[in-house]
Order: sequence, then C-alpha cells, then structure tokens
Amino acid sequence: MSSKKIDKKIVGYAVKQADTKVDSKVDSKVDSKVDSKVDSKVDNKAEIKADNKVDASKKPEYRREASTGTRAEVIRMHEKLERPEMLIGSTYKVKTPISDHAMYVTINDIILNEGTEHEKRRPFEIFINSKNLDHYQWIVALTRIISAVFRKGGDVTFLVDELKAVFDPRGGYWKPGGKFMPSIIAELGYIVEKHLISIGLLARPKLDEGQQKLIKEKREEFEASHRQQDAFSKSSYPEGAQLCTKCSTAAVIIMDGCMTCLSCGDSKCG
Repeated sequence: MSSKKIDKKIVGYAVKQADTKVDSKVDSKVDSKVDSKVDSKVDNKAEIKADNKVDASKKPEYRREASTGTRAEVIRMHEKLERPEMLIGSTYKVKTPISDHAMYVTINDIILNEGTEHEKRRPFEIFINSKNLDHYQWIVALTRIISAVFRKGGDVTFLVDELKAVFDPRGGYWKPGGKFMPSIIAELGYIVEKHLISIGLLARPKLDEGQQKLIKEKREEFEASHRQQDAFSKSSYPEGAQLCTKCSTAAVIIMDGCMTCLSCGDSKCG
C-alpha cells in the first residue's frame, strides 16, 4: 500500500459511495420479502372470506320482512290483526284511599271468527283515565305495554299474576270488605282478572264441596263462640280475623289450633 505526503492543511473531505450494485441487490431482497408477506396476508384474507361465504350458504334461510330506514328486520311470527272500527268493552272504576281522584279502566275486546261456531272474545286494548296527573307517565307506559301484549295474542293470563305481585314500598291499602291491595298496580291486576273471567278466558276460582263444608262448619262454630260483633265493621267475616297470605282477605281464624281462611279455605294443617 503506497502512502502520499500532504503538504497543505486539510480543510474538508468526502466519503466515497459504496458500490451501487451491492445496494440494488440488498434492496431487491428486502422488497421481495415484503411483497411475499403482503401477498400471503391477502391470500389468507381471501381464503377466510371464501370460507365464511361457504358457511353462510349452509345456514337455513328465514323469511323476513323488508327492512326500512327506521326499523330493523323482523321475523313474522303470526298473522297481523287490524283494529276494527268498533270494539265492545267494559269500564271499571277504581277508587283508592291514597288518591283523591278515581281511575277509570276500560278494556276493549275483539270478536274472533264472529258468527261461526269458533267465535271467541279476546281482550284487545286497555285505557286508564284519571284526573290525577301524578301517575300520568306510568299509566301511559303500562297501558301501551298491556295493549301490545293483548294484540300479540296467545295466553295473556300471565299478566294477572305479574300485576298482582307488585307491592308498593310505601305500603298498600284496604278495600271495603277486608280485601288488602298491596299497590295500585295490584288492583289493576285484579281488574284484568275480573274482566278475563267475565269474557270466559279465565275460570272463576271455586272451592270443592269438602272445602265449602269445612269452611261452613268452622265459621258457624267460630261465630257461636264470638257473638258480639263490631257494629262499624263492613267485613262479612268474624271479628279478629287475620289477613290471609294467599287471597289477601282478613278471614283467617284459629280453629282447633290451626290457622284456617274462611274465604279461600287455605289451612296451615293441610
């Protein structure tokens, strides 16, 4: 290796560039690796989409309603029933001690298969009217939901148990005759039950002959031992009767050491 002596002062220098052939080979290798990875990813995505299409083609097809801009697709489950121009119904008055104004509950019914041997009367809608605007919001919501259930069809008797099971945290109230109502909603449940019984959708609860005979004997025996009655009591059951947890009536007495209800026949002794 030869050396060269520099007599002048070095004020700058430059680095010689590497061979361009080597750089082009490296760049081509890198590009080929990147391209192969991208191609493999694209191929994998294409295969996944193809598999999904095959799986979707194997799924059963369901008949759906045409979707609109504001409604999702809905599977039609039953025949759509249009409201006729005139319906028959009944109106019930509800007066509670916790409100100054009464409520009027109207239940309208629709006649199915009218004029045939299969004619049936079924509830179609419910309305509740009151001057008390404190309950306006839940009245509107409740009537719309119950009406929707009525129009849906099928077994709507479950509404009775659901409404009667609602309890007011502030406490219930007593109805004339010794009937306890745990809430206003519960009383609406009793009204719906009364209406369904009147149109034949529910059977009226009855006691068998044995229960009726037992209740009659227990009542006569208890009244014979407690002749004095409260002159201001409107209850038809003996004085001192307790609340029955089954029928919510103050008709439970102790006879022969056993709690027995004179209204529904419920007994702790079986």
